[in-house]
Amino acid sequence: MTQLNLNNLDQLGPGVAVPEYDPRTLRTGIVHFGVGGFHRSHEAMYLNRVLNSGGQAEWAICGVGVLPGDARMRDILAAQDHLYTLVTKSPAGETETCVIGAIHEFLFAPDDPNRVIEKLADPATRIVSLTVTEGGYSLNNATGEFDATGADIAHDLQVGAVPRTVFGLMTEGLRRRRERGIPPFTVVSCDNIQGNGHVTQGVLSAFARLKDANLGDWIAHEVAFPNSMVDRITPMTTDRDRQELAAQSGIVDGWPVIGESFTQWVLEDRFTLGRPPLETVGVQLVADVEPYELMKLRLLNAAHQAMGYLGLLAGHTYVHEVCRRPVFVDFLLGYMGREGVPTLKPVPGIDLNVYQHELIERFASPAIQDTLARLIFDGSERIPKFLLPVVRDQLARDGEISHAALVVASWAAYLEAVNAGGPVPPLQDQRGPTLLEAVRRETAQPGAFLQLKEVFGELGDNPRFKAAYLAAREGLRRLGPVGAVEALIETSRSDDTAPSPAGHRS
Repeated sequence: MTQLNLNNLDQLGPGVAVPEYDPRTLRTGIVHFGVGGFHRSHEAMYLNRVLNSGGQAEWAICGVGVLPGDARMRDILAAQDHLYTLVTKSPAGETETCVIGAIHEFLFAPDDPNRVIEKLADPATRIVSLTVTEGGYSLNNATGEFDATGADIAHDLQVGAVPRTVFGLMTEGLRRRRERGIPPFTVVSCDNIQGNGHVTQGVLSAFARLKDANLGDWIAHEVAFPNSMVDRITPMTTDRDRQELAAQSGIVDGWPVIGESFTQWVLEDRFTLGRPPLETVGVQLVADVEPYELMKLRLLNAAHQAMGYLGLLAGHTYVHEVCRRPVFVDFLLGYMGREGVPTLKPVPGIDLNVYQHELIERFASPAIQDTLARLIFDGSERIPKFLLPVVRDQLARDGEISHAALVVASWAAYLEAVNAGGPVPPLQDQRGPTLLEAVRRETAQPGAFLQLKEVFGELGDNPRFKAAYLAAREGLRRLGPVGAVEALIETSRSDDTAPSPAGHRS
């Protein structure tokens, strides 16, 4: 067995790709907040390709962690000279193993916030990127506006406070750059949020205005916030993954990353201080990301929510188990084709029918071992961003909403099972107590769940959506998850063969 570090790179087997550059020569050009599995399987992987092309040593990554759990990443990366192993697996089970060296340093903000701020203020830092999850933007899901009520945000807004949050650190870094006459860096969000660049611009400038109105205006007007769409299924690393890597490649790695072979990054080409030659390593640089991001959010990400709760209620653990059952495949394709796709814009170069079936093939891969529990993490942030926009658009165009309504009903049924101590994974959601209390009220007040304004906004008052939700809830109680899905599929088939009736279809 070989411990992963710089001294041992030449001892790794011939089947393991290692950096074609010397990681010791790298310089920070990108600061990244949120160094988790996805960042290391995606952006850092693309930068590794750039660095392998030669002559780009100034584009290495300095990772930054702000949460207590990020201390573990700090320690493991430090012990491995910031190297880690990426193992990708195709649906056919083919694997590729690559050591990534693009992250050449890591700062844990609670250790020394000022060091992070000075890294942000350094003229060599030209891009700051983010994977802080959908819940990391302090957004009100009902209004889409910045929410300054969180405890850490409120702390950072105090006069003289040492920043704790991503946006507090970034604001102070930009303030110092402005004060020192250094042009601002570009901010690239890599999170699954529609218009993620616009959202980040709105949140960061709103936060900054509460500290300094002029600084907030300067950030809004001078900082570039390109939109992006990112895609690679990356499950959480397990002890089994570590053991398999050691057994198959002889590498001892404290935190390897496992990902599917498919990867995509569509990025708006708008940067204030230049960028790496990403177009040479497979990134799509475009003028308009929106068609691609809507496709990803409303098909792939929403389908994850669609299968997550129903699959768990049906007794499954893994994504591929659900996607190898024809009844669930029909349901997912029904949601995508009948409800998701009608809300999309034309996507250049993409056949949406082919794309839907490719998603099913990716989901059905047993090589990835992606868990349904991962998909439902922080559902109160994901469903409002992935699924509910489809419902709103379909209601506006008098389109179908029955599949989406069943997904929301299955979310409520899962919460009901959590309340009852049922055999489902524990709830991991920042709004957990509020969600569970809303579901408890459903017994006396059917539809009470939909009255969570911070989740559903005005949708809870829409009579058509409420009726579809209540019908789906009753179907789940009466028929169970599989029976409810079968009944919906049968109804959809009947609708396809019957003359179109007057009035709405739900």
